[in-house]
Amino acid sequence: MCGRYAATKDPATLMAEFDAVDGTEGHAPSADYNVAPTKKVVSVVQRHPREADGTVLDEEPAVRSLRVMRWGLVPFWAKDPAIGSRMINTRAETATEKPAFRKALSRRRCLVPADGWFEWRAAEGGGKKAPKEPFFMTSGDGSSLAFAGIWETWRDPKAAADDPPLVTCSVLTTDAIGRLTEIHHRMPLVLPRQRWDAWLDPDRTEVDGLLAPPDLGFVDSLELRPVSTRVNNVRNNGPELVERAEPEPASLDGGLFEVPNPS
Repeated sequence: MCGRYAATKDPATLMAEFDAVDGTEGHAPSADYNVAPTKKVVSVVQRHPREADGTVLDEEPAVRSLRVMRWGLVPFWAKDPAIGSRMINTRAETATEKPAFRKALSRRRCLVPADGWFEWRAAEGGGKKAPKEPFFMTSGDGSSLAFAGIWETWRDPKAAADDPPLVTCSVLTTDAIGRLTEIHHRMPLVLPRQRWDAWLDPDRTEVDGLLAPPDLGFVDSLELRPVSTRVNNVRNNGPELVERAEPEPASLDGGLFEVPNPS
């Protein structure tokens, strides 16, 4: 977890919800009800302005903006960007200890807006090969959830100097709490609105206190909605994937059963 989520709001809606300006430059992905690793996603960052040569203007107020990134963190030192497919999630408990995540956690934090995320629960009484039941975790009132994330930029050493870098992100995860434990033992680090400012603060490099899970009341307010196994197929996409549905056999998913591995 988190290996699949839904993100359907346009930049104008996210700008209002997150009090941000649009920095997507017209490249924001369209509504996606089945966001999978390595896809382009919209994230929220807060940065101080820079001079044309890249010098950071620390004395200027930080600006919150929407940015387009690829889901799956590629560290700046990576030799191959393919590593990003294995780094879609970052465990909050060990992030400060891992070289791949430590610097980004200190200086490049972001929020990843989502309508909600998908998780799979093992069927009651079933064995290891029993089909899993998909659920959609959502606010239920239409407001976005905000996953705590980190981001990085990576430059291909063979690329031209003026080629744009690859910007990637990873979603932090933590132990599930409250009713979410009924579905899975892990969950994304979902931040309530009152924690957004601290998480995005570019001047805060110490992360003590930032990685705490949300309070139980916030988590238990989420709707845990059973949905169709059509979401198992990454090729399926549409509003029917997030609609409430009765459990159904995995054979009805359309032929490509791809439940993400837990992390």
